[in-house]
Amino acid sequence: MSVTLNHTIVRSTDKHASAQFLVDILGLPEPATYGPFVVVEVANGVSLDYADDHGRVHPQHYAFMVSDDEFDAIHARIVARGLPYWADPFHRIPNEVNTNDGGRGLYWDDPDGHNLEIITVPYGG
Repeated sequence: MSVTLNHTIVRSTDKHASAQFLVDILGLPEPATYGPFVVVEVANGVSLDYADDHGRVHPQHYAFMVSDDEFDAIHARIVARGLPYWADPFHRIPNEVNTNDGGRGLYWDDPDGHNLEIITVPYGG
């Protein structure tokens, strides 16, 4: 049996707003509702299942592999919204794109402070 990731739960203060933010930025299909979750599915069948957390949300990191064309479109949406973005996960290099491993990458935050990342080449090239 091969092991694959099926889904992960993303805690948020407003599951509908957070899921919509992600699909708007990444250009994904509209989220669906499943039980208590608002589900965002990515191309490889993995889903991010947003759930309301009425306590303190602990930010996590979510990285997405994208094509060069998708990267350009996502980067343009981030810039058009005036969202801060960084070349590094520690938010020390603002308004730059990294070229790690021969690809491109950048980081930005969602409304709850989750550290989102897009890359065009897997780490290790």
